[in-house]
Amino acid sequence: MRKLLAISIITLGLAGAVGHTSPQGSISALSGVDQQYMTHQRDLLEDIVRRNFGRRFTGSADNDLELLQWLLDRRLVDPKDTRSLQAMGVILGDVLASQLTLQWVVFEDKLGRSRALKDATTGELLFPITMISRRVEVGNRRPVVQIYQKAYDIITDLRPPQPYEVRPPGSYR
Repeated sequence: MRKLLAISIITLGLAGAVGHTSPQGSISALSGVDQQYMTHQRDLLEDIVRRNFGRRFTGSADNDLELLQWLLDRRLVDPKDTRSLQAMGVILGDVLASQLTLQWVVFEDKLGRSRALKDATTGELLFPITMISRRVEVGNRRPVVQIYQKAYDIITDLRPPQPYEVRPPGSYR
């Protein structure tokens, strides 16, 4: 029983971070409905940010991560508002996709259907939509930039180094 519990905790600890393509799952392109839904989520947060801060999400890691953190710090997104928290995950994912050249895809397995980011180099999947929501909903106050950095590091550490590449540790720039 303890062993099973430990495995469940380890599995839950990795949820929302990185996934491996398995024989039980399939990957496909985002559908039009997926794209429309994600656009709606971006627009929802864009409106909150514009009204409260007079700013916009720009795709810049520094700007967008700061705005996401402000939304949490100023409690403009309620910890029980899963929809808005997951919208924050879409913005987080957009920044990761931009910085790491990842592609939004749909991963489907026996547990359901999830939007994910796929790294073409390694085939690894990130599930950023739930990276913020799962933490906030249980009271975890980890800064957004740390969530971002962990996801960034997971992908860059799995990629084979380029010839003569020197990787500064802990840097997303």
